Formats: sequence, C-alpha cells, structure tokens
Amino acid sequence: MNRREAIQQVAWLMGGAVSAPAIFGVLNGCTAKQDVAFKPVFLSAAQGAIVAEIAEIMIPRTATPGAQDVGIPQFIDTMLKDVYAHEDQQRYLDGLQAFDAGAVQLHQQPFLQLDAAQRAGFVQSVHDAAIAAEKAQHLPLAKLQRPFILMTKELSMLGFFTSHVGATQVLQYVAVPGAFHACMPLSTAGNGKTWAVETSTRF
Repeated sequence: MNRREAIQQVAWLMGGAVSAPAIFGVLNGCTAKQDVAFKPVFLSAAQGAIVAEIAEIMIPRTATPGAQDVGIPQFIDTMLKDVYAHEDQQRYLDGLQAFDAGAVQLHQQPFLQLDAAQRAGFVQSVHDAAIAAEKAQHLPLAKLQRPFILMTKELSMLGFFTSHVGATQVLQYVAVPGAFHACMPLSTAGNGKTWAVETSTRF
C-alpha cells in the first residue's frame, strides 16, 4: 500500500486537506493494528471508549470489518501520544469533553449511554456543524485547527485505508498490476470501488 496515495484518498474525503501531524505520522510508519488486549495510553479508558464508538459509527462493520475490527482506536491513541504537539493533544481532549457534554445537554445522558440511533444522529450533527464551520473559515491548511470530531474522522480514515483490511478488502488492490485494459465499464473494472493504489501505464 502506497501511503502517499492513501493520504490523497483521505484528503479527497476530507474536502481536500489532511493535517500535517496526521501526514507525518502515517509517512513515518504509524498503522492500525488490531490488539484485543489494547488499553489506551494517551486517552483514559472512558475517553478511549467514546473515541472507539465514534470511529465505529464513521466506519461501521458491514460486509467488511469496521473501525474497531482493524484497530482504529489504538491507532488514534498512538498517533495522539507520539505524533501530535501538546497544544493539538489538548485541543483534542477539550473537544472530546465538550462532545460528551453536548450529548448530555441534548439528551440528558452521556454519549455512551445513548441508544445506537441517538449516538449516530449526534455524531452526524456534530460532524456536519464542524464541516460547515471549517468551510466558513476559508483558512489555508497550515492555519487550520481541526476540532475533535474532524480530527477523529481524519485519523479514523487514515488508519483504516492504510491498514491491510482497508487496502485489500475495501479499496481495490492489486499487489502486482496486471495487463492494461482500455475502455472497460466501471462495474467490470472493480464493482465501483475506488482503487487503493494508482497504476501508471507507459506508452
């Protein structure tokens, strides 16, 4: 899996930008790895449970594994601990606390005590508000300070698409590109999936 191509894919999904710490971490080898015995190191157990649930809502288990199946909570915890600057770490923690407080304010219960529909709806509403606020800022990437929910989305997608499962089961993947076939229907070329790696053809 070409990590630069995975970053490009996530940038497209994020509206054209991936933050510098996230890029640095992925290019330096950080990857999602499932560990059933994992315990958060940077986050507390309670914080880690919230992040894990949000990641699973964003990348749910369907015909392919979900975020928790491939170790996205561990990936996020490691990236925050090893890659992000203190001010970014604190922004994430403050945002996480505000997120849970927002659930209490809206539903009179902490996020993890909501039912599945309420959790998904709350994540969607917070995400959409954050996207709208980010677009309204019109800031270059270097000055962009993503809020908690968008940092979680960015890290979840980076971790997922650079994992073995994300590259080989969700995106199309050919370890050794085969023959060139021109003018093929998309359904024939790959059932409508986006390619995990780009192949070049020299003429």
